[in-house]
Amino acid sequence: MYAGTFTIVAHDPENRTCGVALASRMPAIGALTVFAHAELGAVATQALINPLLGVDVLERLRSQSAAEALKEVLAQDPEPDSRQVAVVDGRGRSAAHTGSMTHPWCGHRVGEGYAVAGNILTGADTLDAMVRSWEAEPERPFDERLLSALEAGQAAGGDRRGKQSAALYVHTGHPYPYLDLRVDEHPDPVAELRRVHGVARRELLPFVEALPTRDNPRGAFERLHPE
Repeated sequence: MYAGTFTIVAHDPENRTCGVALASRMPAIGALTVFAHAELGAVATQALINPLLGVDVLERLRSQSAAEALKEVLAQDPEPDSRQVAVVDGRGRSAAHTGSMTHPWCGHRVGEGYAVAGNILTGADTLDAMVRSWEAEPERPFDERLLSALEAGQAAGGDRRGKQSAALYVHTGHPYPYLDLRVDEHPDPVAELRRVHGVARRELLPFVEALPTRDNPRGAFERLHPE
């Protein structure tokens, strides 16, 4: 069983932020494909998914570039021709792999600070639209850029089988994510993800930004009972 998916992984070294946005005609696919840490980079594993590739690439990014890490883990995988993996490391270097047995249309694009990849798509337009969106507005907030790129890919065709799930994950360096949003089963998941993201920006992110950190274990919460 293949998970037809289109994905962007990206890293902003200046702000030490990384993230992944994806959509697929398979339920809850974000739970299996996303691996990211701001200091290391981001990985998405798809097609005939092997989550161990995401785990192993992310660990290797501690000491290797995106291309080196991807090459080594694929060399150890028993079915590399059936895998699709997109990687960006903590210095913004990117790499991707689309195996020869990955279902068409399939392919990837890599650029400075990002990679996009997809399989079982309506065509190359999906990835090209994601690249154009990502590169068009570098001044926008990182999470907005990821989501807009995903929306552009969906508008250009997306998964040729239809729509079912979508996810947005952003990591800023703490032991917990900055954003971890998923729409696991919905007739229009990317549009629903946009709605959920709007709610999260208003109601969740102010809370996340006040959470305890290693540098500030008390956090920045407004105290219910002043000391």
